[in-house]
Amino acid sequence: MALFNVRSLLNRTFLMNDVILDNKLDCLLLTETWLGTDAPGVLTEASPPNFNFLFSTREGRRGGGTASITHDSLTSNGVFFNSYMSFEHHAFTFSSPPILCINVYRPPHHSTSFISEFSDLLSIIHTSYSRILITGDFNIHIDVTSDPLSREFLNLLNCLDFKQHVMQPTHNRGHTLDLVITHGLSIGVSSVADLAVSDHYCVFFNITSFNQGEAPVRTVRRRYITSEVAANFMGILQSTPAEILPAPCNFIVDNFNSRLKSTLDSVAPLLTKTIKRKPTHPWRKNNEINELKRKCRSAERRWRKNKLTVHYEILRQQLKSYNNAVRKARISHFSQLITNHKNNPRLLFSTFNILTASNANKVFKTPTDDLCENFADHFRTKIKDIRSCLLSHQVLSVNASELLSLPEETLESFALVDARTLGRVFSQVNPTTCPLDPIPTSLLKSFYGFFEEQFLNIMNCSLQMGVFPTAFKMAVVKPLLKKSNLDPNVFDNYRPVSNLPFLSKILEKLVFNQVNDFLNRNNILEKHQSGFRRNHSTETALLKILNDIRWNLDNKKLTVLVLLDLSAAFDTVDHHILLNRLSHLVGLSGTVLNWFCSYLTDRCFYVSMDTCSSGTHEIGCGVPQGSILGPLLFNLYMLPLGDVIRRHGISFHSYADDTQLYIAVSPDETDQIDALLNCIVDIKSWMAVNFLQLNQDKTEVLVIGPEGQREKLFPKLQHFKPTQSVKNLGVIFDSELNFIPHIRNMTKIGFYHLKNIARVRPFLSQASTEVLMHAFISCRLDYCNALLSGLPKKSTLNLQLLQNSAARVLTRTRGREHITPVLESLHWLPVRFRIDFKVLLLVFKCLNGIASSYLSDLLLPYQPSRTLRSSGSGLLSLPKPRTKTHGEAAFSHYGPRLWNSLPENLRSAETVDIFKGRLKTHLFNQAFN
Repeated sequence: MALFNVRSLLNRTFLMNDVILDNKLDCLLLTETWLGTDAPGVLTEASPPNFNFLFSTREGRRGGGTASITHDSLTSNGVFFNSYMSFEHHAFTFSSPPILCINVYRPPHHSTSFISEFSDLLSIIHTSYSRILITGDFNIHIDVTSDPLSREFLNLLNCLDFKQHVMQPTHNRGHTLDLVITHGLSIGVSSVADLAVSDHYCVFFNITSFNQGEAPVRTVRRRYITSEVAANFMGILQSTPAEILPAPCNFIVDNFNSRLKSTLDSVAPLLTKTIKRKPTHPWRKNNEINELKRKCRSAERRWRKNKLTVHYEILRQQLKSYNNAVRKARISHFSQLITNHKNNPRLLFSTFNILTASNANKVFKTPTDDLCENFADHFRTKIKDIRSCLLSHQVLSVNASELLSLPEETLESFALVDARTLGRVFSQVNPTTCPLDPIPTSLLKSFYGFFEEQFLNIMNCSLQMGVFPTAFKMAVVKPLLKKSNLDPNVFDNYRPVSNLPFLSKILEKLVFNQVNDFLNRNNILEKHQSGFRRNHSTETALLKILNDIRWNLDNKKLTVLVLLDLSAAFDTVDHHILLNRLSHLVGLSGTVLNWFCSYLTDRCFYVSMDTCSSGTHEIGCGVPQGSILGPLLFNLYMLPLGDVIRRHGISFHSYADDTQLYIAVSPDETDQIDALLNCIVDIKSWMAVNFLQLNQDKTEVLVIGPEGQREKLFPKLQHFKPTQSVKNLGVIFDSELNFIPHIRNMTKIGFYHLKNIARVRPFLSQASTEVLMHAFISCRLDYCNALLSGLPKKSTLNLQLLQNSAARVLTRTRGREHITPVLESLHWLPVRFRIDFKVLLLVFKCLNGIASSYLSDLLLPYQPSRTLRSSGSGLLSLPKPRTKTHGEAAFSHYGPRLWNSLPENLRSAETVDIFKGRLKTHLFNQAFN
């Protein structure tokens, strides 16, 4: 550990970064940081990767400030004590073993209350902690024994059994001001060194009784593929071209995989490497920075040898140049990363987490074969228990498949794939690599032309013979902690993430395209199912539900909204029932049905963590996770549910496994509520027969309408307890339908991310920061914002405040300056106009056949009773609601009203991109003129 009075950290961040790394410190304690509101950003820059920081600032005065930068292997938690006028401090605890650490700064001006206040702090901590470390700049000359304050201070420490360990001068004027004080700890001060960046010296010390855990280590298997290795790989394959002969599909795939794998093993064998999770600084890896650091070391040696003032000044200048160069390199490094990954959310978010040190406290289990086996048993047991429970509660019910007629057209065989179609699919599928792939996907795609004929042979053989290759049925499952703050020792806190071979996804995509075309051509898919369908989204689903609820309110009726919750729905799908649905409801037969039977059966998985793995286990149920066909198959499995609900006359909408029911009801009516309760009973029975578990404890009910009328319905809802608000597909619906809780939640989350962006804003260019603003702020302002159409302007003021704050952080605009010119310069539409933009875009898509049918049906063209000039102008008719409060906010009214207000040339736009550009310009002019 080390203690240092830095006397302004602002321009010495990377120097402190180097002090930590060069001296292999676990903790650096700083005083006189001179930081205020900029503390988080500056300390982020001063902290190496895998380090956390805590700090305090001096309230109401300049100067002062304390901070601690601690390695995340030493789990630390902040502790709060009373605040004192004579000194400032911050406190935290190390968890193993429990050590209380307090970093103190006492201003140099004498205060008669210091001894009494400091003794008060010591008395509080002395009785609560057995191991205590107190460090800081006390500005007391304890080396001067005749100083009354020094004698009184040392007597206080002696009375409470505290020991002070620093005996050397810590200031360039020869006094000992920076102290290390302990109770119940064994301390060794190793050195007191002048770092040439402050008038104080740095105190280095060790806590010998501190049993630090071992540094986390990972063992991984990697291939090192260079351009030369790739050339050798292709050279071998070209010298021994593969012969394409008629053969069983499994033989062709196995031969292809083994040939590629053996060839790659010969030029780039799979190596095992041990990785220590240590700080990395890729921005330092350039010749200029290394040369500047060598000059700093040279200047430091010269000064320490001669102790001349001129050499000391040269060292300070070299350190300043080095610090500035590292700052510029870091800015350039992260700006380039953000720019390169702006279209890849996963890598963009991970880059941002590195910048803000968000992953510092993540703790993971050490991989072993036994641990992998335990994970596999846990995942299998969970599904087995659900199915066993459902099997014991199954009751006889009407077979819903008999209620739906078989489509006139059936799909008996697949069309064979040509090279053009295969190439298009190859470019669409994400290039992920699975451990089961014979070679990395990037290498496979780079030499696509060479392998194209073999790919075509594999795909067409599978489609023609109705066989899904066995090599594609294996899945590699990796346990992923759901949230970083969850206990890693509890298996329920992990989510199984499935990884499949890349070529299996190509084959699935080819099948998906043909089956999906067949389903759309025959209108087989459920109209009110929005999950995993083109032109459908959570926003279109919620917009349809909201529109119906608004019209219920216009008709003076309440709405009861029920959100059903299923447990592990995708994993409990029964294969026999699914194949029966594909045959009798969907119309698949012949080779196509045989292919799906082969696809679902004999699948298996194993759990993998680094180089450790479990045994192979069979999968007897469920649709394959991580697959392309899985979501489509689940939608087809759920097809009869719509008919079960419709038999009761209940409105509903589904998004994947999230199904919501809603009814319009008057407070004095009971028929509709009885129908709703009967419907839920039938749904539960149908799901039990189909091995789907309805989780009644997590099923939520919301009654929407005036408060006085809502209370009359509560006694009639028997087993359900209505709530004031529910989270529905990421949007909070409330009983008043004013969306105030949702707007409040969005604002809270937005400002949390904005604070993190503000911390790293000094290190990024404006272009890179704007990418982060769109990724973390704008996307939240735009998510389902069409639901906010028609709300009073004051309801969205908080969202506008968030956008204004984001613009100020991005452009570094002062709070007193007007925000309108800033938004105009950024070409950001204000929140109110962003909402109008979304609604108008949805209307355009509905009118041009690229939106969901349930939204398109809400819009009717304007047809005047006689011939008018407006007859062919593309206007929409406006429904006449009974009240204006809710009706004008409904999509079926608000959308056409906005659409009719557009100039005629906008209403006749030909493509989405052209329309979006023209519309944004039109709204921009409205907003800022």
